Amino acid sequence: MADLPFPTTPGGPPGVEVTDLPGWADRLRALGIARDAPVRPAFHLLVTVVEGRLPCAVDLTECTVDAGQWLWVRPGQILRLREPHDPADTGATGTAVLFQPGFLDRDTVTAAHLDRRAWRLPLAPAPEAEPPVTRTLALLADEYHRLRGLPLEVHVEVVRHLLAVLVLRLSHLPGGDRRSTAGDETFHRFRAAVERDFGHTHRVEQYAARLGYSVRTLTRAANAAVGRSAKGVIDDRLVTEAKRLLLHTDLTAHAVGDRLGFGSAPVFTRFFRHRTGETPTGFRTRARGDGTIQPGDRLGTGTARTTS
Repeated sequence: MADLPFPTTPGGPPGVEVTDLPGWADRLRALGIARDAPVRPAFHLLVTVVEGRLPCAVDLTECTVDAGQWLWVRPGQILRLREPHDPADTGATGTAVLFQPGFLDRDTVTAAHLDRRAWRLPLAPAPEAEPPVTRTLALLADEYHRLRGLPLEVHVEVVRHLLAVLVLRLSHLPGGDRRSTAGDETFHRFRAAVERDFGHTHRVEQYAARLGYSVRTLTRAANAAVGRSAKGVIDDRLVTEAKRLLLHTDLTAHAVGDRLGFGSAPVFTRFFRHRTGETPTGFRTRARGDGTIQPGDRLGTGTARTTS
C-alpha cells in the first residue's frame, strides 16, 4: 500500500488539480506504483467516467464506475483500480479532480459533509441532477487550465468557488444521505480529534478532557450525528484502520495492533473479534480470498512475533 501526498503542479492553483484518467495513471507510474496497486491518497479524489467502465475497490467495497457516474475517495481511504474483466474493454476515459481538505472554506466543508464517507459507491446522479453537475465540472476544468486573463489570486478563488459548487452538488444528490446532524460543531471537533489520535487514545474520557466537553456531551453529539455512541465512533475508526492494514499490508496482526495503540496482541485480538466476529488473521485470510495465512499473523498466544 502506497501513501500518496498531494502533488505539486508548477503554475497551477495550490491545493487542487484537474487531470484526466491517463494523467492519474501517469502520476502513479512516475511514483513507481503499478496501476492496480492499492494507494492511500492524503487528499480528496473525485473521478467521473465519460466512456467505458472503471472497476475498482474503495477500502473493502468493490464497485464499477460506469459512464456518467462518480467515485469519491476521501483522504485516508484506500483505492485500488481493477483490470477490466472483459478483455475487449479498452478501459475508461474521464476526469479526475484532486483537492486538499483545507482548500475549501469551512462553510463548504460543513455543508458538503466532507468529513464523512460517500453514502454509496459509485455516485450516480439522477437524470435531472446530471446536467448541472456536468456543466459545473466543465467550468471547473476550463477555469483550472485557463492560466491567463486573471491575476493568480483571483484565478485561485474562481477555481475554489467552482470546486465548492461541484462538491456541494455531489454531496446533495437526490436520494443521498439527509440525516440530521444536531450538535455538528461538537461532533466535528470530536471526529477530527479521533482521526488525529485514534492510534494512541481509545477512551472517550480522554477525548472529552482534551476538548473541554463532558462524556455525556460527546455521546449526545455522536448519537445525533451518526446514530452511534462516542465510544462506538472510536471503535469504528479503529476497526476500519485495522481492516485496511490487514488487507493491504503484510504487517503481522501483532504489528497492526501495536500501530493502533493496543497494549498486547491478545488485547487487540479480543477487540477485533468482539467487533467483527472473527480474528484479525481470519479476516485477512477471508478478505484476501486466497486461503493464504501470512507468517507471524496468528495471535493465539501472547508471544506473537512482530515486524516493522
